[in-house]
Amino acid sequence: MHRKSRMSRRAFWATAVTTLVAAGGVAAGTAMAGGEPSPRRRAQGELRGMWLATVVNRDWPSKPGLTADEQRAELIAHLDTAVERRLNAVIFQVRPTADALWPSPYEPWSQYLTGTQGKDPGWDPLGTAVEEAHARGLELHAWFNPYRIANHTDPGRLIASHPAREHPDWVVPYGGKLYYNPGIPEVRAFVQRAMLDAVRKYPVDAVHFDDYFYPYPVAGQVFDDDVAYDRYGGSFPKRADWRRDNIDRLVRETAARIKRIRPGTQFGISPFGVWRNAATDKRGSDTRAGVQTYDDLYADTRKWVRENWIDYIVPQLYWSAHPLDQQVPANYAVLLPWWAEVARGSGTQLYIGEALYKAGDPAQPAAWQDPVELSRHLTLAKEHPEARGHVFFAAKEVKEDKIGAMARVVADHYQRPARTLG
Repeated sequence: MHRKSRMSRRAFWATAVTTLVAAGGVAAGTAMAGGEPSPRRRAQGELRGMWLATVVNRDWPSKPGLTADEQRAELIAHLDTAVERRLNAVIFQVRPTADALWPSPYEPWSQYLTGTQGKDPGWDPLGTAVEEAHARGLELHAWFNPYRIANHTDPGRLIASHPAREHPDWVVPYGGKLYYNPGIPEVRAFVQRAMLDAVRKYPVDAVHFDDYFYPYPVAGQVFDDDVAYDRYGGSFPKRADWRRDNIDRLVRETAARIKRIRPGTQFGISPFGVWRNAATDKRGSDTRAGVQTYDDLYADTRKWVRENWIDYIVPQLYWSAHPLDQQVPANYAVLLPWWAEVARGSGTQLYIGEALYKAGDPAQPAAWQDPVELSRHLTLAKEHPEARGHVFFAAKEVKEDKIGAMARVVADHYQRPARTLG
């Protein structure tokens, strides 16, 4: 009975997409299940996306241990919500902690599905997500975290066959978590094989990294990569330069391999919103952020855009645009034009990461209690033609929308169905 109703729903959405195409709402170039994504098809289009996070069951599944049918129903409900909000892309986290939400020969099934790492959930979440998203005219971007292994520091809690247990020399405990060491070439090669297995198997529209490369700094702790630096960093007098080179290599190599495996699939990255403060580097933004991706995460995000190493970038501009809001070290209205200037003249598309999760949160500054704040962001972005879309964090808030901030965005800016141009 459930399978029959699911097929019926798929048929409904397929009919709806066909109708929208005929009406000009969704371009015929939108990838359908089993087909190839169209290369650079957003060169003139608008991205309207949402992140769908699975780490610690943030957005989906609502809790570990649901049945396959319950998990599938919740996933499809998120896709339906994206359509209702007139979005056109879902960025689905499929490798949250050196694991997989598809049958991978390299890494175990994610514990966030069943509650037990390595346990088969009885279905294929990524395969289903691609199929069901494409049936609704949505792009499906597969979101991977390259180096995070676990949100704890006990390797014994990992499944016995986990690569991190088979190669303990690859692992660095730091800040209460376990990470693969980005400075080891074998690690870099392995994580690429593990991630790109999904690209070989499914017609995903993009490979997506978030803001985690080297981990965020933790006061009083040191990321111990002395052995790797001594072995591989000889040509770099400064460890920071060597670390940045390690991440540059990951980005360049991943981009090249994606194009070889599935040429129509894009590669996008969503970094922390501040590359460097102007006080550190005159090319930086007029901000006072305590974290700078170049210096602290060893991610030269500005270079990746200017050198056209990636297809798109989604800086997380998770601050208000209010000019009087002094509770933050940065401002949306300052960072937006800075990123527009970085993207100008490059081949990298600029989309803006939006902090929907802050809307209505009483712990946030006053600007975030106003349901119009996010709509103002999109209005500001229209003044910068380099900004070709927005991505909202995250799916749970897109659905719940506790103070109506997302509804206001839709009413003010998404009155027509999303268009994707081939």
